[in-house]
Amino acid sequence: MQFKNIALTAASAATVSAQTPIGQTFGVLSIHSGSPVQYAGWSASSRGIFNLGPAQNASCDKGAKEEFATFHLNDKSELFLYSTGNPVQQVYVDRSGMGQGIVGYTTGDGHLKFDGADFQSCPGYVDGAYKIWLAGTSNPGGNSDCVAVAARVQTLSEPVGCLYQQQ
Repeated sequence: MQFKNIALTAASAATVSAQTPIGQTFGVLSIHSGSPVQYAGWSASSRGIFNLGPAQNASCDKGAKEEFATFHLNDKSELFLYSTGNPVQQVYVDRSGMGQGIVGYTTGDGHLKFDGADFQSCPGYVDGAYKIWLAGTSNPGGNSDCVAVAARVQTLSEPVGCLYQQQ
């Protein structure tokens, strides 16, 4: 799959060649052997995507407590956080000079990429969390000690829809 631009609140649209069926739900793991984020699931909180992140505090179906975010592609190949209700939450990437590549993606061989680029996971957030950024920018957002990660898709047979914390 290949994504071009993706938005959490409603900014840009994505394009994708379908290896993963449209509508399929999945979680994501970061891959970087020997790093603190090896096999760390991606979570969503405070309008960001994280490894080892703060509690999601998401409102999930049937009161479930989910530690990791669930994603899905809609019929327009746009990436969203999975939810069975409203409002919808679309994943984004800010490639501007200010945004410096904060999250978005494409995939091939089960690994997510954004416009051909991998991701990096940067420490320094609440409770030891690492925030997910697009690779290719040194010290994005003033962060240091970032770790390059590959992002592996894990399909979910029984996804739980959630509305993720906004603040």
